[in-house]
Amino acid sequence: IMNVSVNCYLVRACGGFILIDTGRPNRRGEIEGELERIGCRPGDLRLIILTHGDFDHCGNAAHFAKKFGTKIAMHGDDSGMIERGDMLWNRAKRNFLSKAAFGLMFRLAEEDRVKPDLCVGEGHDFSDIGFDARVVELPGHSRGSIGILTGSGELFCGDLLANVEKPDLWSIIDDRDAAHASVEKLKSLKITVVYPGHGLPFPMEQFLKNH
Repeated sequence: IMNVSVNCYLVRACGGFILIDTGRPNRRGEIEGELERIGCRPGDLRLIILTHGDFDHCGNAAHFAKKFGTKIAMHGDDSGMIERGDMLWNRAKRNFLSKAAFGLMFRLAEEDRVKPDLCVGEGHDFSDIGFDARVVELPGHSRGSIGILTGSGELFCGDLLANVEKPDLWSIIDDRDAAHASVEKLKSLKITVVYPGHGLPFPMEQFLKNH
């Protein structure tokens, strides 16, 4: 379910679906329509996995979890963002003015805040719910950013990498050293295709040629 601003991904798994990220609250109707069109209905969604806590990725998690009767999984280092609606929670300190402006613009409404049901970290295996994939910790954009790597080498990378003009490190980085370490980590993994939080999917080889 892709658009120019942010992506979320619905994956078929063992007779049901996994939703990776949930989009912005103001795109809820559009995303719900796509889920219904594809055939994902209450009882069919096995799990919601959030790659990180930003509002454009977790904004519909509370609503979808309730509607579809499922649970929410994410890394504990970002859980406070969705619990408190504060996108600066557990991020590096910024000057007061920019922090205040950012906080006012990108907060979750009270009804969109929720406590994740499952905290996941490096190596967490989703095979118990019929999803052949595991968690890869990829800090940099946020401390609790994760990727989901399938057994066939598809990586859902959240906002570590993007493909707006070309496959590259996403422009919004909280910790640049951590982000570059995460990129180096990716080079050691068997990845075929990358599904970014922003922009179209791309072959991992295409990214590696420039890095």
